[in-house]
Amino acid sequence: MFTPHTPQEINEMLKVIGVDKIEDLFQSVPEKYRFPKLDIAAPLSEMEVAAELGEIASANASTDDFISFLGAGAYDHYIPAVVDMLLRRGEFYTAYTPYQPEVSQGTLQAIFEFQSLMSELTGMDVSNASHYDGATATAEAANMAFHIFRGKRKKILVSRTVNPQYRETIRTYMQGQENVQVTGDESDTSFDNDTQQLIDKIDNNTAVVLVQYPDFFGRIIDYTKLVNAAHEQGTLVAFVFNPTALGLLKPPGAFDADIAVGDGQPLGIPLSFGGPYLGIFTTKEKHLRKLAGRLVGETVDDSGNRAYVLTLTAREQHIRREKSTSNICTNQGLMALAATIYLSALGKSGFKQVANLCYQKAHYAADQISSLEGYELAFKETPFFHEFVIKTPKPVNQINLHLQNHWILGGYDLSQDYPELENHMLIAVTEKISKDDIDEFVMALEEVAHD
Repeated sequence: MFTPHTPQEINEMLKVIGVDKIEDLFQSVPEKYRFPKLDIAAPLSEMEVAAELGEIASANASTDDFISFLGAGAYDHYIPAVVDMLLRRGEFYTAYTPYQPEVSQGTLQAIFEFQSLMSELTGMDVSNASHYDGATATAEAANMAFHIFRGKRKKILVSRTVNPQYRETIRTYMQGQENVQVTGDESDTSFDNDTQQLIDKIDNNTAVVLVQYPDFFGRIIDYTKLVNAAHEQGTLVAFVFNPTALGLLKPPGAFDADIAVGDGQPLGIPLSFGGPYLGIFTTKEKHLRKLAGRLVGETVDDSGNRAYVLTLTAREQHIRREKSTSNICTNQGLMALAATIYLSALGKSGFKQVANLCYQKAHYAADQISSLEGYELAFKETPFFHEFVIKTPKPVNQINLHLQNHWILGGYDLSQDYPELENHMLIAVTEKISKDDIDEFVMALEEVAHD
């Protein structure tokens, strides 16, 4: 038990206040409310508490026990042991945030390396020190675009194939802006012609077009035409990317994207029942001063030694509040460090190998599943990375319940967000999934189809 004050310290504080005992502090509280009877269970020993918590935790299905084909924004990748070994060092694990940057050189260097890696990964000029997660980074992209045009452009175009949770977060952010219209993802939008429909809606009132790459269904879309059309109208384009996919695919910078954001969870960060995760935010250099969050720069000290500083700190601690670009979060320093260690440990060739394994295994799974009677690959004409959509012979929820009996976490039920995609399952395959795992999954799907 942690007791913060000794009896002597308590007595000294009471003396300064001018009372004799702690009970005197509660004299203004009516007597009948001072000591209510609390329905608290009897105390347990440490051993008993650990056993009870372990029993409660065992009710959760985790990827330690189940084979997971569930993605939709959070993915079960292999995390090398070196990530946790370095991440849990006390000097990193207990560090919070560089409010006094000059005495946080190790933290600042780690963030600087993270920024450098994110810029190289995305092909963008500059990265900030991170956000909470992919959803908040995406919303900040819309917010930054709005402010780049000083609020004169009121339309935010969002593809319907952007993660539904990200789209909800964008709308939450933009509610505070006067007369802003978030559009483009209406329910009558066709998935097969989504890009052209967005192009048709771009005009001189459009601040930004947000697209996902690969999209929420895992499809690899060539956005070259959309980027060109947007830039002709002076409109910005923001990519919401999957970082693992960039091990194989053309990066957002090569499309001439203005902003590229994503969730860094696939980069050495466990699923952890939903967080903490890591929001990646990169952009072109010309938008640097509108960038929300922290930015670490490299310089030299007065002795000529390399040093790191928080630079262009347009936060309310430093400038007038109405001029600041602060957002709701500090940077996710520990998660950014995890991503930095992960990418450094894998290197370019290792990271490319992970991406290739995801791609190859997903395509093997898609071929096997779509060959089953009653199952069909949706969006057949569009290439995909490591997620794909299967049309199922029964409701996805019913299938997933059956799969749990085989210790398998099935795919995401798309009808939750897209009513017209009833009986459509979004399946994710990572490098952790073996051929035997896929074959077992296929057999279980075949069994439930005839059940």
